[in-house]
Amino acid sequence: MDSNTFNKNLLIIARQARKMSQAGLARATGLTQGFLSKVENGLTEPSEDAVQLLVDVLNFPKSFFYQSERTYGLPVSVHPMYRKKAAVGQHAIENIHAQINVRILHLKKLFKAIEFESKLPLPEFDVDEYGSDIEAISSLLRRTWLIPDGPIDNLTHYLEQAGIIIVNCDFGDISIDGISFQVPDLPPTIFLNQNQPGDRMRLTLGHELGHLVMHRIPVPDMERQAYDFAAAFLMPYKDIMKSFRGKITLSRLAALKPVWKISMQALLMRAKSLGLLTYNQNRYLWMQINKHNIRFREPAELDIPKEKPSIVSDIFNVHLNELGYNLAELSKILHIDESELCRMYQLPQGSRLRIV
Repeated sequence: MDSNTFNKNLLIIARQARKMSQAGLARATGLTQGFLSKVENGLTEPSEDAVQLLVDVLNFPKSFFYQSERTYGLPVSVHPMYRKKAAVGQHAIENIHAQINVRILHLKKLFKAIEFESKLPLPEFDVDEYGSDIEAISSLLRRTWLIPDGPIDNLTHYLEQAGIIIVNCDFGDISIDGISFQVPDLPPTIFLNQNQPGDRMRLTLGHELGHLVMHRIPVPDMERQAYDFAAAFLMPYKDIMKSFRGKITLSRLAALKPVWKISMQALLMRAKSLGLLTYNQNRYLWMQINKHNIRFREPAELDIPKEKPSIVSDIFNVHLNELGYNLAELSKILHIDESELCRMYQLPQGSRLRIV
């Protein structure tokens, strides 16, 4: 819903989306930082001239700032207290926060015209009730979704069948691969960093799925639990043990990667967690990975194709083909420049989409 009141929170979102500090925005617009600070804190209403300056610099239409929808903070799984990965700079976190909020605004408007039903249930598992047995939880979900034994061919398909929206985003080259959200008026949504290999995307989706089914309420150990869930869901114990029969070598891991569509390193970590490697064997294999310079880039010939989510593109198809919108009209109701809309959602600018 749009209003006549300037939304101070959307000024913050717009500024963060353009990777600008408050001081940087002040310099670019000629407005004082003190004035901008008061606007962002809701103490001052900007004049029409001031709003126009913000529009010109931030490249968001004026209507963007007059939406009445609330904005959302990032979930605790992104907070350093819960994350074990390398630290992510505050400006990068703010930009991700802005990207996600802009997309949430878009999705909420688009879903108003859509009848959306999931084909698979998305259950909730209390980790304590299962004695912290993540393997059992992952196995139960696979059985609930009637997933055949062995590798999952297309994980994205199963998540979308369960009503989970997957949105590709450009988070840059940082250690945040995906963020799951559950906000009112939207199905569960995973915002996925598109700047990662296909095998890592699958592990990220499994990780965020773990959060969605196990962590409606945050717990201190949630990141480890989510990783263990992803490993168990994608590489079930009784199935992966067959693949690990015999000696585990670097070449063996390379041969298993296209079968399980999981990185060599994730396979190695799974083998270690199942007690199939001694300390020295595990150490030797990691030394080999470092020696061959594949820790950060596994051999290109083993790359796993990236899975393509379809729900978001289908929603745009409905608006453009069935409801009769054109891109200019969609960009207007979503309060974003047409070219930026096409870039964000990989839409062919200047032409209609075709339903496949």
